[in-house]
Amino acid sequence: MMQLHVKNETNQLKAVILGTAESCGPTPKPEEAYDPKSLEHILAGTYPVEEDMIKEMDAFAEVFKKYNVEVFRPSILEDCNQIFSRDIAFVIEDKLFHSNILPDREREFEAIQHVLDKIDPKSIVRPPEEVHIEGGDVMPWNEYIFIGTYTGPDYPDYITARTNKEAVEFIKEQFPDKKVKSFELRKSNTNAKDNALHLDCCFQPVGKGKAILHKNGFLVEDEYQWLVDYFGKENIFEITKDEMYQMFSNVFSISPEVVVSEKNFTRLNNWLREQGFTVEEIPYGEIAKQEGLLRCSTMPLIRE
Repeated sequence: MMQLHVKNETNQLKAVILGTAESCGPTPKPEEAYDPKSLEHILAGTYPVEEDMIKEMDAFAEVFKKYNVEVFRPSILEDCNQIFSRDIAFVIEDKLFHSNILPDREREFEAIQHVLDKIDPKSIVRPPEEVHIEGGDVMPWNEYIFIGTYTGPDYPDYITARTNKEAVEFIKEQFPDKKVKSFELRKSNTNAKDNALHLDCCFQPVGKGKAILHKNGFLVEDEYQWLVDYFGKENIFEITKDEMYQMFSNVFSISPEVVVSEKNFTRLNNWLREQGFTVEEIPYGEIAKQEGLLRCSTMPLIRE
C-alpha cells in the first residue's frame, strides 16, 4: 500500500501523478473552451497540437527521473485532454480528495484508478456534491492550508470560478488542527489577463521561505497583503500582469532547493538562481496556452 504524505508545496518529492497529452483530441470549438486563454488560441488558430505537448510533458518526466521521483501516468482515454492532473484530485497530509469538477471531466478521475488501487480506500475522500473544489486552488503549507475561492453572488455565471465557499468550510472540517486561509480571486470569462483561474495562477510558495505573487489576481487587497507580510516583502517575487498571463507562478518544486520552470521565464529563473535554487528549465509554452502549466500538470502523492 502507498502511504500518502503531503504537508506542503516544497518537501522532497517521492511520488507524483503527471498528466498525459496523448490522444488529447482535436482542437476544441470556441464554445467548448473552459477558460479565456484557451479560447483566445482557438480563435487565433494557435491552439497547441498534441505532438508538441507530448514532447513538453516528456521533458518534465525526464526531470523527475533525474531526481528519482516515482511517476504515475493516467490511463489514456481517447480524445480526452488529461494534461492537468492537479484539477481532478489533490493530497493533503494522508488524504486524497476527489475534486468535484466540471462534470464532463469526471472520466479523467477514472483514468487514475490504477493509482487509487494502491491507496487505502479510507484515505480517499469524495466531498459532498455542493462542494466545488480543484487542486489548483488548494495549497497545504505546513500548519496552514491556503485556498483560492470566489464567493461573489455571480459565482454560477463564471465557468472560471472553480472553488466555492462550501469547499473552504469542508476543508476546515476535515483538518480542524490546521489554519485554513482563503483568498478571493479575480475572475473573468473573457479576458485571460484579468482571470486568476486558480490560486496557483497568481501565487505559489517555493522553498527557502520565498514566494511568487501577483497582486492583481487577488480581489481583496488585505488578503494579498497578508501573504506579503507572512513571507516578507524581500522574499517575494512580484510578477506583472503579463507574467501572470504566461503563468510565471505555476512552476513546480521537486524539493526546497529544486524548482522546475519554463525555459522562457528568464526574469523569474534568474531571480530563483540568485536566491540559490537549482532551476530545471523545460519547454512548456504550448501547454501554457490552455491556462495551465507545471503545477497544474502534477499531482504529488508523497513528499518526504
